[in-house]
Amino acid sequence: MKKVVFLLVGLCLVGGGLWWNAAWQGGVGDLLVLYGNVDIRQVESGFRVGGRIVELKAEEGQVVTSGELLARLDSEPYEHALNRAQAELAMQRAEYAKMLAGNRPEDIAQARAALEGARGVYANAAANLRRIEKLKTRQAIAQKDLDEARSAYTEAAARQKAAEEQLQLMEKGYREEDIARQKAAVQAAEAALDAAEMELADTRLFAPQDGIVLTKVHEEGAIVQAGQTIYTITINNPVWIRAYVTQPKLGLVRPGQEVLLSVDARPDKTYRGTIGFISPVAEFTPKTVETKEVRNDLVFRFRVIADDPDNVMRQGMPVTITLRRDGSRP
Repeated sequence: MKKVVFLLVGLCLVGGGLWWNAAWQGGVGDLLVLYGNVDIRQVESGFRVGGRIVELKAEEGQVVTSGELLARLDSEPYEHALNRAQAELAMQRAEYAKMLAGNRPEDIAQARAALEGARGVYANAAANLRRIEKLKTRQAIAQKDLDEARSAYTEAAARQKAAEEQLQLMEKGYREEDIARQKAAVQAAEAALDAAEMELADTRLFAPQDGIVLTKVHEEGAIVQAGQTIYTITINNPVWIRAYVTQPKLGLVRPGQEVLLSVDARPDKTYRGTIGFISPVAEFTPKTVETKEVRNDLVFRFRVIADDPDNVMRQGMPVTITLRRDGSRP
């Protein structure tokens, strides 16, 4: 009788082992059982500018929402830089407006008056030269007097010509090249102002997505450089599960297919999910594939988007995935 009992127990153990092996390899009946883990998704959040931390509003373990203020830097240096950029832009715009408007009527009138004065001096110098030349023909004056009259005439002619050119420049206004250069200076000042405004805004750090603060790296008063991590935030919505399927069973997994999920933390309950992504590239591929057995060892990664109303799934947690081989809803 004992031998029969031992025989039955042995058969049960062998049958259970075969069933477990079949489940491990991917299915019992019309079900396919696969295994994965909740994907670890983290964001290293930091300032785009450097400075002194004056406020840290989030603590480790705190739930944060997208756009929530997490930390602030001392903004005073960036406010000064913004004021300088605004003043520089105002100065460049004023100069550009001056060039577009041309010279003031008062300046043109002053140049015209200077020309009239130069013309009068020139007329006097010309008349004096003619008088001196007549006297010289009669040997009534010395050669020195004639030379001085000619020099005064030449100088007066040059001053008159310079006054005429100055009046023309004043009436025409600024050269097109000078106006174009000043316009570029205005655009450069505008870009500098935009950069200053952006840097001032970057003294505030906001949560990039909904999540939970995993670590707080620095404390208030610390001097940090641009790009240094201030908070590490875990992204838990949506919940992604990373799993793998062997190459022979790849055809049983399709995007959009519904699956059942179970975790050790709630063995009495199952959750639903949807396959959202299947990698087009095999992983753990050997350098040379020569046999059918080696080909069957290839695996493909896929992603399951999980429904987690109870908020029990944590990053890295193992998950059992069950789906029907025919693709129907389990």
